[in-house]
Amino acid sequence: MNDIATLSSATPPLSRDELKVRVDSLPRVSLAHLPTPLDFCPRLSKELGGPNIYIKRDDLTGLAFGGNKTRQLEFLLPEVVRQKADVLVAGAYTQSNWCRQITAAAQKLGLDVVLVLVHGEKGTTRQGNLLLDDLMGAEIRVVEIPDIQELPPYIEEEAERLRKQGRRPYIISPFKPEILAQCAVGYVDASIELDQQLDALGVQADYLYVSGANMTPAGLTLGMRLLGRATQVVGISPVRWRESRSVDIARIATASARLLGVALELAPEEINCSEDYIGPRYGVVTAESREALKLVAQTEGIFLDPVYTSKAMAGLIDHIRKGQIGQGENVVFVHTGGTPALFAYAEDLLDGYHEN
Repeated sequence: MNDIATLSSATPPLSRDELKVRVDSLPRVSLAHLPTPLDFCPRLSKELGGPNIYIKRDDLTGLAFGGNKTRQLEFLLPEVVRQKADVLVAGAYTQSNWCRQITAAAQKLGLDVVLVLVHGEKGTTRQGNLLLDDLMGAEIRVVEIPDIQELPPYIEEEAERLRKQGRRPYIISPFKPEILAQCAVGYVDASIELDQQLDALGVQADYLYVSGANMTPAGLTLGMRLLGRATQVVGISPVRWRESRSVDIARIATASARLLGVALELAPEEINCSEDYIGPRYGVVTAESREALKLVAQTEGIFLDPVYTSKAMAGLIDHIRKGQIGQGENVVFVHTGGTPALFAYAEDLLDGYHEN
């Protein structure tokens, strides 16, 4: 961004057009169907007692059943192309939405994919996201480790194996700061899109709820801040990490601001990210998330996923019932996708299921 002056933290908010210029100056690969709809949910709003609930449908981004990762990959994959990589190496849990969308994006770009997956709650059963990874032709290796934060050496091991074969691997690690910052820009862009939609409706959002532990809440928080919106971004984390999510999210948002030519540093104290709705551990359906998933399906015909968005909705429902959100306030819930996992979690979602 050599032709755009760097802002200071004291500079007034940017207009949508000014922020869009900065976002559009970054390299990008087109993957998503945009803009995604912003749906008002009248029956859900009534059922919960009055806050006006809107759902931003990022489950409809279009790539391999959609999801939030598609927006993020648009800003990451240009570096893959620049480096002339011929194979992507990525990893997460076996029901990873991240890996599903990486695999699909790779196929669009003519790249091979090697996935190093942690044996999660649903293991190696070829259902949900793991089935789709297989159908798309990913090479899959499943490792038995107790914590996903121990995964990077296994991913590097696969990359080294490929190098020895004369391949040009590119590691997409969810632990590398530069990758996290690039991906978060996708949700700065989404903030602009959402702001336009709200403006067209004549609505000011009081709250923005999203499931996520790093890139997505970082981009949304940064986007709202740069646009000068008073909207409170509330992240509901689906997983516990060793490092505080507020610390990580603030660091990612600050790094993304630098990519956009903005000298703005966000502090952990400015990040609202709750770990109250995770349940026993990552990937386990809770009674509250099951109730939330069924409520949205039965009032609006919209399906949440069992790992991420149903827990974020459980958090929103709890906050409404506790009176933390006023009857006439406006809430936007960002649906980050993940719905293929519904089929891997069928038994957990049936009547009579009891939390582990």
